[in-house]
Formats: sequence, structure tokens, C-alpha cells
Amino acid sequence: MRDLKHLQYFEDLLQVANNALITQAREEGKVCVAYTCENVPEPLLNLDRAFSIRLHAPHTGSMDIATYYMTNLLCEPSRALLERAIEGGFNFADCVITPDGCTMMNRAVENMELLKTMGKDNPNFFHEYMEIAFKNTDNDVNLAVLQCKNHILTPLHEKYGIDISDEAIRKAVAEHNEICRLIRAIGDFRKEDRPRITGYEYHVITLASYVCPKHLIKAKLEETLEELKTREPDEKQPWRARILLVGSEVDDSDLIKLIEEQGAFVCCDRFCFGSYPGRNEIVLNDDEDALTQVCRHYIQNCQCPRMMNMEKVYGRKQYVADLAREYKADGIIYEQVKFCDPWAYERTLGSAMLKDDYGYPVLSVDRPYSIASSAGQMRTRVQAFVESIEIKSIQRGGKA
Repeated sequence: MRDLKHLQYFEDLLQVANNALITQAREEGKVCVAYTCENVPEPLLNLDRAFSIRLHAPHTGSMDIATYYMTNLLCEPSRALLERAIEGGFNFADCVITPDGCTMMNRAVENMELLKTMGKDNPNFFHEYMEIAFKNTDNDVNLAVLQCKNHILTPLHEKYGIDISDEAIRKAVAEHNEICRLIRAIGDFRKEDRPRITGYEYHVITLASYVCPKHLIKAKLEETLEELKTREPDEKQPWRARILLVGSEVDDSDLIKLIEEQGAFVCCDRFCFGSYPGRNEIVLNDDEDALTQVCRHYIQNCQCPRMMNMEKVYGRKQYVADLAREYKADGIIYEQVKFCDPWAYERTLGSAMLKDDYGYPVLSVDRPYSIASSAGQMRTRVQAFVESIEIKSIQRGGKA
């Protein structure tokens, strides 16, 4: 296939945490709201002059300094973010909002605050920590509303004069939904028997929508969607199997590239900050305040393994199985970043259930934050997994 016109543009934006579009937005007088977890309602960070940036640490190398403060038993993403913050890589942020989605990420941000890694020249800079629900009940929605008021809306209004009215929230949701529709429409081309977009290309585009001001990439997303409508897929597909990738956040697009280089097309993404469920549209009615509806959407649609009621625990596996069926996946890779406790338990249970109860071949792996440090091992495991899928297909009377 011919190269996507804007792929290099999106790739360049992912090379540094403080990309060119963040600089442009701040020069326009906008307020940069940094966050660390998918449980934070994203539209509430994009009200009025504010824009959201999910913190990530591209090209992570040594994490020795962060490990000194946090020990080597905590997950690599939390240490990678702290290391980058200590290096001064997040000085663009005007505030940081983090939930107790997990204690490791919370501890990372606490260290950022204690070490004063950000906001030295900004008297309005603030850190906020949110309590997040464990279940899907009305009480949990009420808790989310209170937490969003206290730790997002009020400080943004008091420190930066951000409009936090119901009207402003509805406008932010409408803009959020526009991005979601574009991302999903682009991703739908992965359902084709001869897909006209690779999993790697899609991941780069989706990740950019989390780490760049959305209003500055919208036009490029629209152009990419139009380009894909007439893009001709390769006559002979290089894929030997279609794979659904499930697990913790994937900040290193080289992981997707590595999987696809072994002939496994990543046809769908169900991981933190992927398109599922992160790019679900939020449907609002006119009968209830927008804040409550946004919070209810996040509670009900949350697929995070920290949600502990049994309906959610078993529903997450059904959700994966439904996606696998919709995107015609031949197998599932459950991945977990090293030392991520919530996904470690989820990966163990999910791998067994998707194999035993739903009949999907499953590869279960843990991996480093930056795949370069274990690329050889991962390559071998994916190769073996693809071969096992082909063998089972032959045994069922299919084609290799």
C-alpha cells in the first residue's frame, strides 16, 4: 500500500512528550491539563481554553533515578513517567490530575509533586488526586461527580478561569465525540478481509489523539479518513493471522510493528488508551446535567481491571470476545506491562477464560514499557503463536 500522507507527521508528534502542537496550543494562550489514567473523564479536561495531554515517556532508557525513589518492584510506566518528569520533560504542563486508578501511578505523581518537577515558574500550577469508583452503581456515579467537581472543575476555574458551566461541558463532549467518530471510522477499515490500514498505522494515529491538542489534529484526521476511502490494499496480504491485542497501555508503537512483522495483523485494540473503550462516543440527553451523564458514561463503559463487581469482572471477558468476533480475530494476545498488578490478575483470568470458555487461542505475555529491551524474546513468542494458529487452522480443515 502507498504510505499514508500524514503518517510521518503523526509519528513525529510521538517522538517527544512536549511535541510541537503542545507548544503551539500554549502559545495560543491555552491551558495544558496533564493526566495519567483512562479513568479521568477526558472531555472535562478540554473545557473552554483547556486541552488535555496524557503523559507518556517515548524512547525511555534508564529509569535508575525513578527506581531510587520508587523501587524496582513498581510498574515500568510509573517509573518511566517519573524519570521523564525529573529530567524536565513535562514542564509544559499547567497542572496534573491523577486518580487512584492504581497506587503505583499515584505514587509516581506524588514523587513528581514532592520533587517539584513541574510548575516552577507557574504560580497557578496544581496537582490533584481523585478517588475512583470500584463498582458500577449510582453511588459510584455520585462519587465520580463529586470527585470531578472537587479535583477538576473547581481548580481549573479558580486557577485559570476556565468556564465549567453545563454549556461548556456539552460543547467539550460534542468536540470529543467528533474525534471519536473519526478515530472509529478510520479503525473500521481493519474489519476488511484485505485491510487498507495496518494496526501500526492505526495505533500511531490513535495515540496521537491522546497526546496532542485535539483541535490541532482534527483536520489531519479528516484528511486521513478521506484518503483511506480510496486507498488500495495490497493484492497479496502479508498477514498469516488476525490478532486482537488486549491489556495495559501501549505507548511504544514498535510493539505493534514487531507483532505485525511476524505476520500477525493487529486488527483490534482493547488496551488502556486504545480506541476501545477510550474512543466511545458520549451520548447526552437534555433532561439531566452534563457532568452527571459524563461520569455515568465513564463508570458504565469502564473496562479497567480495577472495577471489581462480578458483572464487570465477567463482562470484560465478554467484551473482548465480542470484539474478537466483530473484527474476525483468529487469536488474542493478552499483554501486561511489567509489574502492573491490576493487569497481572486480569491477564491470568482473561487468558484462561478466553481460551476455555470462548475458544480463542491466547498468548499471555508480560513486557517492558519500551519493547526494544526484549524485542528478540517477544518476536520469538509471537512467531510461535502465529504458527500455532496456522496449525490449528489446518487441523480444522482450513488453510495455513
